[in-house]
Amino acid sequence: MNEDRPLTRLDMLRFARRVVEHQAARQLALIDRWIADEERREAERQRRLTARQAAPEWAIERGLNGRSAVYVHAGGCTGAGGRARGVGRDQAVRALTEGGVPACPLCRPDTTLGILE
Repeated sequence: MNEDRPLTRLDMLRFARRVVEHQAARQLALIDRWIADEERREAERQRRLTARQAAPEWAIERGLNGRSAVYVHAGGCTGAGGRARGVGRDQAVRALTEGGVPACPLCRPDTTLGILE
């Protein structure tokens, strides 16, 4: 602006418009970030839901060495961890009865399978 003349009402209104436009752009950017964060959370929730639905009916958790069985789990047990692999009903029953693998204390697959000690 020219410093020789005073600001007119029109100059002040144009300045106010630029300020509001800048503030609105910042608020829209913030809301867009919130939307993107919520979309990521929803996608992760859907992924977990799909993975839970696709869980095997039974699982055997392996020890740290990868060979010895630690627990037999019912499918979808939160205690199974990353070292569990899905197995069929017969293999789970054999592991509990003949293999001496203990049942998970959280999901109690022995009760579900009808094998009580």
